Amino acid sequence: MKFCSNCGSDQLRQRIPEGDDRPRYVCDNCGMIHYSNPRVIVGCVPEHEGKILLCRRAIEPRSGLWTLPAGFMENGETTLQGASRETWEEARAEVYEQQLYRIFDVPNINQVYMFYRARIVDGAFGVGPESLEVDLFTEDSIPWDEIAFPVVFHTLKEFFHDRDNSTWPVRVSAIKR
Repeated sequence: MKFCSNCGSDQLRQRIPEGDDRPRYVCDNCGMIHYSNPRVIVGCVPEHEGKILLCRRAIEPRSGLWTLPAGFMENGETTLQGASRETWEEARAEVYEQQLYRIFDVPNINQVYMFYRARIVDGAFGVGPESLEVDLFTEDSIPWDEIAFPVVFHTLKEFFHDRDNSTWPVRVSAIKR
C-alpha cells in the first residue's frame, strides 16, 4: 500500500495499532488504520436433471480448466445474491432453490469460499464472458483431471456422495498448505 485511501498521504507504515494483535498499514498523517481482510468467493453447484453445470475458464488463474461458476462477492450484495450473479455471469444460468452447501477457509491465500446447491431455471445456460465453454456433466463424465481448483474438486466429490446418501449437511473446513 502506497497511499492512504482516507487522506491521500504517502506516510503509511506497517505497525501494530494499539489494542490490535497484528501489523496493519497505518497512516501517520491522519491515523487511519487500513485493514486487509480475506476475500469472499461465492458460487453455485447448479444442477439440472441430475447433471452439474461446469464452466471452462477463459481467464487466469487456471485458464482452460473446468470449475463451478463462482467469483468474488461484491460490496452491497449477500452471499446468495453474489452466487446467483456469478452463475449468471459465467454460465448464463438463472438458479433457484439455492441452499448453502459448502464453506472453505483457505487462510494461506486469505480467501473464504461459499457454495450453494441450486437448480437451473428451465435447464437454460450459455457461455459467459469469463468462460470458454459451459456444459452439464454426470458424475462419470466430469473431467476430474481438469478441475481448476481444489475447493471445486472437493465440493463436487462431496456433492455426489451426499446426493447418493440423500443427506445435505452444510460442510465447513479449511484447506491448508
